Amino acid sequence: MGFYARHVLPRMLDAACGCGAIERQRAKVVPMATGEVVEIGIGSGLNLPFYDPSNVTSVTGIDPDDAIWLRATERVAACDFPVRRLGLSGERIELPDSSADTVVVTYALCTIPDPDAALREAARLLKPGGQILFTEHGRAPDAKVARWQSRIDPLWSRIAGGCHSGRDIPALFRDAGLQLTDLQQGYVPGPKVLAYNYWGAARPA
Repeated sequence: MGFYARHVLPRMLDAACGCGAIERQRAKVVPMATGEVVEIGIGSGLNLPFYDPSNVTSVTGIDPDDAIWLRATERVAACDFPVRRLGLSGERIELPDSSADTVVVTYALCTIPDPDAALREAARLLKPGGQILFTEHGRAPDAKVARWQSRIDPLWSRIAGGCHSGRDIPALFRDAGLQLTDLQQGYVPGPKVLAYNYWGAARPA
C-alpha cells in the first residue's frame, strides 16, 4: 500500500463522504436499522452516529481497508452499542446465514469490485423479515450527465479508491435477486456527475 492509499485517500474519502449533503442522506436510512446489524463498507464509521442505540443491538462492520478504519476510533468509542469490524471484502463475508436483522450499505456499492456478489451476501445474512437499507450515488437519468459519468470514470476510479461514478444502483439490486421495497432518487448538492443518489430499502425477492 503506497503513501497515497495509506495517508491521502482515507482523509479525502472521510471528508467527501462526511460532507453535509451526504450526512443528510445517511440520516434518512441509517436510523431505521434494528437489531443485529451488518454494515457492508463501514469505512471510517461515518454511519455510526446515525444508528438509534435504542433499536440496535450491535453493529458488525465489513471493510478490508485497515487505513481508513483507523479513522473510526473516536466514533466507535462514542457508541452505546458494541461495534466490531471484520477486515473482509463485501463479496465474501464469513458470518453465518440468517445472522443479521438489518444490512446497511451506504456509498460502498460504487467501490466494491463485485457488487452483485456483495448484495447476494447481504441477502444470505438476513434473518426472515430482515431488510437491506441503502443510500448510494449512481447513474444519472440525464443523458448528458450519464455521458460525463462514463467519460470521467476511468480517471475517477483511479484517484478515488476504485469508486465508479455511474453504476446503475436499482439494476444491481434486481440482478442480485432483491426486491426494492422503497426506492427514492434525486440529485443532492455537489458535482452533478457524483450527485445523483438512490436510497431506500430492499428484501430478498
